[in-house]
Amino acid sequence: MTKYFPKHTVQWHFEEPTILRRFSLSLVEMALLTGIVLRLFRALVYTQAASNWFLWGGSIVLGLLVLCGMATMHLANFPVRRWVLKAPLFAIVEVAAESLTSAVLIWLGREPTGSARAEWGDWLPMALDTLLLRTVEVCGWALILAGVVTVVRRTMLREEKVDEDTVEDPAQV
Repeated sequence: MTKYFPKHTVQWHFEEPTILRRFSLSLVEMALLTGIVLRLFRALVYTQAASNWFLWGGSIVLGLLVLCGMATMHLANFPVRRWVLKAPLFAIVEVAAESLTSAVLIWLGREPTGSARAEWGDWLPMALDTLLLRTVEVCGWALILAGVVTVVRRTMLREEKVDEDTVEDPAQV
């Protein structure tokens, strides 16, 4: 049996979280990186893959995978009940990062909108569209993920209860 209460404090071993884990704990850092990467990726795809439908569709799927993956990495650090606030907040910070990146790209004259370059008048409608889309995507994904996590946890708890019931000698547990 593991000793949870050692006799001497020298026996305590603290595990420092890895760099990726520490990074994933920060909502702001995760969402900012996601927003910048997605907006730059969008600008690249819109300029390079406009005529290739297969490449354009694949890039949408890849962008959605990046968004959901980064949201999952962050949300996995917290209990499901805290996701109610964390998921929309992640989406809002991610959209803020995307909008700021879009503003920089418009300033540089590199932000595409359809077959033309975006202008300052296009910035607010693009930001609002992005806010709506990302909020639906992140919150929808968090809802699906919460359902899966809940089902898996209940299944695991049921299996653990069955394992405890099959043990005849309580001292073996």
